Amino acid sequence: MILITGATGGLGNATIESLLKKGFQPNEITALVRDENKAADLKNKGVQIKIGNYNDYDSLKAALLGVDKLLLVSSNEMVDRLVQHKNVIDAAIENGVKHIVYTGIDIQNYATTAIPYVSQIHKNTADYLQEVGIPYTILDNTLYADSIGLFSGETFLETGVFFPAGDGKLPWVPKAEMGEAAAVVLTTPGHEDKNYAITANTAYSFGEIAEMVSEITGKEVKYLNPDADTYVEGLVNAGVPKEIASFLAGFGIAIGNGEFDTNRTDLEKLLGRKPTELKEYLAGVYGK
Repeated sequence: MILITGATGGLGNATIESLLKKGFQPNEITALVRDENKAADLKNKGVQIKIGNYNDYDSLKAALLGVDKLLLVSSNEMVDRLVQHKNVIDAAIENGVKHIVYTGIDIQNYATTAIPYVSQIHKNTADYLQEVGIPYTILDNTLYADSIGLFSGETFLETGVFFPAGDGKLPWVPKAEMGEAAAVVLTTPGHEDKNYAITANTAYSFGEIAEMVSEITGKEVKYLNPDADTYVEGLVNAGVPKEIASFLAGFGIAIGNGEFDTNRTDLEKLLGRKPTELKEYLAGVYGK
């Protein structure tokens, strides 16, 4: 039995879809969700549904009963994340789970990053997995290609890409392929106590992305590269809460610093094929 946490989120759902495509039986997959109403599609496919959340240890214990392998999708809450992750790991150990796969982040240096509030939790969770001694695999994920539109701005096709990332490059990967890589690790042997970089073969800047989208759509999309303060001010003036604008700006600074351009990847090896090229992905999204 495989249990997927965050199963109604993008990565958790993508992993389940990949497991099903690979022929894994739906009754051998358990989806941990907080809201059963959001899991109706999974339930209709025959996936087992368990209700629980990272703050409720008893719900985790009940959900993990009889589970052999666990995909722990990192919490998206910014408070007590390590406590939440430890709750899942401890409940897994108590239930005899044999292998935990955890979704981390691929970044140059945890100590010098511009986004320590994002990256430190991944280091702390990885350290805890090693400390408790359960067989684990860390999937050090780059940023989702699916998030390019979020970073670029809702109207970027008309107004241009507005993001403070300079010429920094990033090896974007679609959620679907991250989920496929997770499914491979969950269903094939030999991945215990390993770290994998889930990144594309080539990194691209937002300037290059703007050029690709221009070619795909047939209309000029400019890359506007404001400084971080100007970016935050622009978002706040547009009605975005300042804490969210600052959060996004932090990613821009990190990308501009080259923090995600790590020059390492294990994705092709795990998939057994070349990952989707970014321009092909963008054409599927914006070339309609």
